[in-house]
Amino acid sequence: MADPTPHLTADSKDTEDSTPGLRLFALLELIGSKDHFVSLQSLAEETGIPKPTVFRMLQTLENGGLIIRQSDKRQYGTGTRLRRFAETLLLNATQVGSRHAVLQALVEDLGETCNITALSGNEILYLDRVETQEPLRFNLQSGSRVPIHCSASGKVLLANMSRAQRHKLLRYVPLKQLTANTITTLEELDEELKVVQSNGFAIDNEEFMSGLVCMAIAVPTAHGRSNQCVAVQAPALRMTVEDAVALLPKLRDAAHALFEIETEGSAFAPRTTPTPDSPQIRI
Repeated sequence: MADPTPHLTADSKDTEDSTPGLRLFALLELIGSKDHFVSLQSLAEETGIPKPTVFRMLQTLENGGLIIRQSDKRQYGTGTRLRRFAETLLLNATQVGSRHAVLQALVEDLGETCNITALSGNEILYLDRVETQEPLRFNLQSGSRVPIHCSASGKVLLANMSRAQRHKLLRYVPLKQLTANTITTLEELDEELKVVQSNGFAIDNEEFMSGLVCMAIAVPTAHGRSNQCVAVQAPALRMTVEDAVALLPKLRDAAHALFEIETEGSAFAPRTTPTPDSPQIRI
């Protein structure tokens, strides 16, 4: 299987698709593929391009607001402009129609509201949403944002990170108590995420909003860490935690369909989603 990680090398200047703009884009892809800040030295070693050349390329990207430097000015990471561009692509990509059709079919099958979500900074962004026809429902729109620590999608994506990575992400995020069930300490959250990792899904049992139950799973990805989830939610009066878990097979089918849409025409195969025999359920 081919390695999907973007590679930019000194020899790439000799290829037909290596215009200066594309070389900058390849370097940007490389930085974006990292889940941590990366040094000039590391980028030079990984690409095989001389440090002065890489430095000039980084300056161009930084001046354009596409990357940022840490305070010590030695480490580089993705900038706000690039992240906003990525979010716009997710919201308006050509796959949106097919993605929405999968979500619509899922809602018709389950009879409850379903969402497709993604990590956006330290929040969860609603990429798409289809509401149930039931009169009692909670209205949110595509483009809405919800807290990461008390949403089912947020817990799934946090569980996919290392402990150090998520603590770094949450360092300046107040774990606000929104309901009596909201987890408000990193210690409690770490324990909850161990269960999420074991189960392969997360439950929001009235943690974000009183009276609302939600379950989410990650959309498989061909490489790297998943950044999207598919979720179902309903009033607690209509869907208990046990009811939500019973919907897991159909949610997994939808997640796989979304994976196929995202990777249409790709040779990559999905990674296996954990399917424990006896999932633990935190209530």
